[in-house]
Parts: sequence; C-alpha cells; structure tokens
Amino acid sequence: MVEKYIHRKLFLWHKENYRYFPWRHTKNPYKIMIAEFMLHRTRAEQVVPVYQEFMKKYPDIDSLAGADPIDVSKVTEKLGLHWRGRHFTDAAIFINNKFKGRIPDSRGKLLSVPGIGEYIAGAILTVVFNKKEWVVDSNIARFLNRFYGLNLSGELRRKRKIIEISRSIYQTTRSGQLTFALLDFTGLICKPVKPVCNFCILKMKCNYWKRHLK
Repeated sequence: MVEKYIHRKLFLWHKENYRYFPWRHTKNPYKIMIAEFMLHRTRAEQVVPVYQEFMKKYPDIDSLAGADPIDVSKVTEKLGLHWRGRHFTDAAIFINNKFKGRIPDSRGKLLSVPGIGEYIAGAILTVVFNKKEWVVDSNIARFLNRFYGLNLSGELRRKRKIIEISRSIYQTTRSGQLTFALLDFTGLICKPVKPVCNFCILKMKCNYWKRHLK
C-alpha cells in the first residue's frame, strides 16, 4: 500500500530532520491547543518565545479562564494577534464550563470549543491521544494534492478527496509522530514555492515528480 510506503520513508527521514519546538515535548492537551492557536498563519520560530512567555503566565486552563483578555492580548499581540485575547480566554472558559476543565478526546466535542477547527482538533487527537484521526492543514493538503496527482485547486484542505486520503494515511499507531513528520516534511521539502524535489524521499511514487520533473 502506498500509505505504508509513505509511513516507512517519512518516519526514516524524520529521524534526521525532526524540528525541535517546546510544544512537541508534551502530551498536555492545553499546551498543544495554545501552541496551535498561536501557530495559525505564523512561523513556528516566531511562536517559540511568545509561547514560552504565555505558558509562564497562564500554565493551565484555570489560570487562562480567569485572566483578563486585555492582559492576554498583551502577550499574543507580539505575534500580530491583536484580536485574540478574547479568543484564548473564551476557549478556556468554555472548556471549564462545558467539560469541567478537561479538553475532550473526540473530534465532535473539540469542534464545539471556540477557536478549534478541524485541523486543531486533528492535531490534538493525534499528538495528545495518538488516535487514528485525520489531520489536514494547507501544507499537508498541498503535499497530498501533489503526491497523488489530484490536480485540485482552491482551498485544498476542505476538499473531500484530500480528507479521504488523510483518513487513509492516518491509519497508523504512530499518528502523533506522523503529524510532526508531515509538518516538517512540508515545511522543509514539499514547500509551496520551489519544492526541493531532488532531495525528496517520496519522489519515486510522487505523481508531481513523475509529471513535472522526472
């Protein structure tokens, strides 16, 4: 199966190309949620110092739920997230009230939390709970579109075929590791502009390589 090929090659590549970020060394769903909120349209390297400062001030759901959104904004605005102080606190308050302070482990319940969409839900489910759930952001969608030769356009991450393939790929007991591997691979190799195809460990089965570069 091509999915097993992707797993084998990608996990091997990732041993040598793993990118260290502080949120990657925790299974705490709160810390993963905050990191993903901050990573929205923001480079990971920019997030690191703000994430670390945020965690010192608001180390858990209770501290964030009781915080003044204006004070929270003073931290998040360093990422250009001027409007998200309320965004962070609303999520924390909702989790406290609806789920007794525990971030849920099902997609449906996660999607009910303010600010959590399909990608963040998938990231939490795979990274924290290691569930066989699908994960698609714009980068992963781009890779799947290229690799499988789908020739889709528009907002790829919402395309039904992309989601179907992601579901198939995530049938692995190492789903959390797969999420990080895909994010690093699409950030370093299968980039939006000028993908580094000559150094791609998946190129022999990649339709993009076969059609455009082989």
